[in-house]
Amino acid sequence: QVQLVESGGGLVQAGGSLRLSCTASGSISRFGVFRWYRQGPGKPREFVASTTRRSITNYADSVKGRFTISAPDAANTVYLQMNRLTVEDTALYLCNYHTGADYWGHGTQVTVSS
Repeated sequence: QVQLVESGGGLVQAGGSLRLSCTASGSISRFGVFRWYRQGPGKPREFVASTTRRSITNYADSVKGRFTISAPDAANTVYLQMNRLTVEDTALYLCNYHTGADYWGHGTQVTVSS
């Protein structure tokens, strides 16, 4: 079992920045993949970014050049640095850990005002 706890969300003006964190505990594999997803109001859940422990990263086109995901540190914490935020980035951001099975956190809300 793996437990995920996200934090760092909040209210920010367009053009601003936030840094989200996701801390994993439990049966963490060195081969697991950390992912961030988001779900905006009335929208389906969408992929945002992913990283492996070796810093192999992948990003959704909508966030490339603005968001940066970090590889997990010694505390199994992954960060998502979000810059130049727009109102379209408003969503519940969810951390996912994939290692055969999928584990999810409860999410952290990001609201970007115009």
